[in-house]
Amino acid sequence: MAGPLLRGLWSSGRNASVASLRSAMASTFSPSVGRPFATATSSAVASAAIDPNRMRNVAVIAHVDHGKTTLMDRLLRQCGADIPHERAMDSISLERERGITISSKVTSISWKDYELNMVDTPGHADFGGEVERVVGMVEGAVLVVDAGEGPLAQTKFVLAKALKYGLRPLLLLNKVDRPSVSEETCDEVESLVFDLFATLGATEEQLDFPVLYASAKEGWASSKFTKCPDDADRNMSALLDAIIKHVPAPCASLESPFQMLVSMMEKDFYLGRILTGRILSGTIHVGDKIHALRSTDNGIEKMEEGKITKLMKKKGTSMVMIDAAGAGDIISIAGLTSPSIGHTVANVEVSTPLPTVELDPPTISMTFGVNDSPLAGRDGTHLTGGKIGDRLMAESETNLAINVLPGLLSDSYEVQGRGELQLGILIENMRREGFELSVSPPRVMYKTENGVKLEPIEEVTIEVNEEHVGLVMDALSHRRAEVMDMGPVPGSLDRTRLMLTCPSRGLVGYRSVFSSDTRGTGFMHRAFLNYAKYRGALGNVRKGVLVSVGNGGITSHALMSLEARGTLFVSPGMETYEGMIVGEHSRDSDLDVNPVRMKELTNVRAASKDENVRLSPPRLMTLEEAIGYVASDELIEVTPKAIRLRKRHLDANKRKAMRNKPKD
Repeated sequence: MAGPLLRGLWSSGRNASVASLRSAMASTFSPSVGRPFATATSSAVASAAIDPNRMRNVAVIAHVDHGKTTLMDRLLRQCGADIPHERAMDSISLERERGITISSKVTSISWKDYELNMVDTPGHADFGGEVERVVGMVEGAVLVVDAGEGPLAQTKFVLAKALKYGLRPLLLLNKVDRPSVSEETCDEVESLVFDLFATLGATEEQLDFPVLYASAKEGWASSKFTKCPDDADRNMSALLDAIIKHVPAPCASLESPFQMLVSMMEKDFYLGRILTGRILSGTIHVGDKIHALRSTDNGIEKMEEGKITKLMKKKGTSMVMIDAAGAGDIISIAGLTSPSIGHTVANVEVSTPLPTVELDPPTISMTFGVNDSPLAGRDGTHLTGGKIGDRLMAESETNLAINVLPGLLSDSYEVQGRGELQLGILIENMRREGFELSVSPPRVMYKTENGVKLEPIEEVTIEVNEEHVGLVMDALSHRRAEVMDMGPVPGSLDRTRLMLTCPSRGLVGYRSVFSSDTRGTGFMHRAFLNYAKYRGALGNVRKGVLVSVGNGGITSHALMSLEARGTLFVSPGMETYEGMIVGEHSRDSDLDVNPVRMKELTNVRAASKDENVRLSPPRLMTLEEAIGYVASDELIEVTPKAIRLRKRHLDANKRKAMRNKPKD
């Protein structure tokens, strides 16, 4: 049953385009063996490139925190690369701080006369666009699964992308060195993965996947279950050998004209645009004339013509200059200024662009605008709508999963993405670059089909202690969640696993509530499932807020009397302004308060009368918490040094008028 289902998937337009792309690669093949990247003349084109039979292109895919990035470190070390620090492939500062992979990266390693191009992909569903645009570059995938946890929601998400493009998977059960993991546990996880493959429509070839056991932390992999291999086998040789054996070599023609589909792009101050992709056919040399093509609604457009000024390849953790490369290889080129991701770079005689891969549509949007609060302009250097728009357009060029559209108001932009984490990373990067902006709360993007309103639904996996199940179920019931499965966690006595489906709008802001309800002991993973019928209005998921009516410095005297009203977000000495949110009300309604009120002076006062004001620590919101917290009539003020919550209309009378205005 698996084979026909996958063939049905391939019959769709998206997969047909990839199939035609692969068949174009397999037209002719010239097996030529030569030294990698040797300087070549026009009469010895084939000898300049690596024989495609000695290449393997592999993506490493996994759920978040299943050990994928640590595994990449060990593979690089095994093949002689100089690793400057742990998590070497996580080159972005935010990746190292948060411990997650945000963008896909490509590197190459040499093993036993073979060249392995490895693609490290994010595991979080919000960054699924990074997975979608790179899986077309590879023939195989190493699926890393935690041997204790088994396949989770985002394992299913990234695996579905890999199987859809016909990749040959290898299953790597990681963290088998844990005391709770046994051979029976691994057998159960392997069965669950096999069922997942079958559910996702894997072919018979894909279902016949090899299984390896590993501890990426200790740096070894084995083809047989073991918790303590011999000293001679404490390395990654078994995995590297399995990749060479089971992943097919790229089908490529070195004799055909040069063609490459751009899958990744970055900008360099000296070289300009650096375009990365896999060569689908032909060979390329420094100095060759090329042009860029793309398909538009009006037909095929020739964007630019130029020549290769630099030819580069990532080896280990460093970029090296090369003279030539051939079909099947993944390289980076410089010399063109216009092409972006999804465009075709080819020899000048080629007039037809390669088919591009369509991405899943965005499910959530936020409005970015100029910061117009009374405290604007104190911290940032980029304040205008034009600067914000230029930065957002540059982001949409390198990240195809983000769409940028003009907003309803002047100097505002609607940014569409996959989730609040993805957009939160973009906002965090902008504030670190010196931008000040105001951001609206996330809005779900609905669809209408046959007169029926549809909304994005997410699959949620939750593991909590028994004592917290009631709290979690109660909170999610207000958010229109539906329980699909519930049972004990294998290997745990008092842990429960919940499988639910929930609207995306219901999960906005729930992560911080979940952490509080479970006292940090639970974990939750979510991934986009599909669009389904609108489930109705949400229940009461948030209380009202305390809104400042004063301007100036916040005083201890004022906060002392406000503590009984709710939870404070500010501390004495901070600046506030009219319309700024300074706390959460203990009731469902908003309350106007004066946090700048000074103590009246009297003729009689004790010596220590002002020193015994004791306040509880305020709840200081992170950017992600603020994005999930704000309501539709509120905004987030983001500056390099501060994150403030405010009402959209600062004037209390204007807010009252808008509140009484009938809603559509």
